[in-house]
Amino acid sequence: MGSLPLSEDSLPPDLDTLTIDDAARRLGVSAGRVRTLIHDHQLLAVSRGGQPAIPGVFFDEFGIVKHFTGLVEVLFDGGYTRDEAMEWLFAVQDDLGMCPADALHTHSAREVIRRAQAQAF
Repeated sequence: MGSLPLSEDSLPPDLDTLTIDDAARRLGVSAGRVRTLIHDHQLLAVSRGGQPAIPGVFFDEFGIVKHFTGLVEVLFDGGYTRDEAMEWLFAVQDDLGMCPADALHTHSAREVIRRAQAQAF
């Protein structure tokens, strides 16, 4: 599989992140499966301190937060790079009062996807 596609760490320094092993335990899968999810862009991760770090906000009590994978797909289909997608996910949207990554845990999740579609290309 080669090296993991990791974004530059532009995340807030106090953002809760998970290691690959932590994410594997949380999802009930192997670390190899988490690496595959990152490689296939079903999860995004940054390089923090030379190690992969996955934002905890990408998860809920059931696994990967609903709509996350679809949102990332929309961003990539719209021409965003991994780094640009990660930046967009954590840029506060003033009218929402939160960043899109946080909004995925609210009733605004579909609005976030609509915005991503509107910004494509």
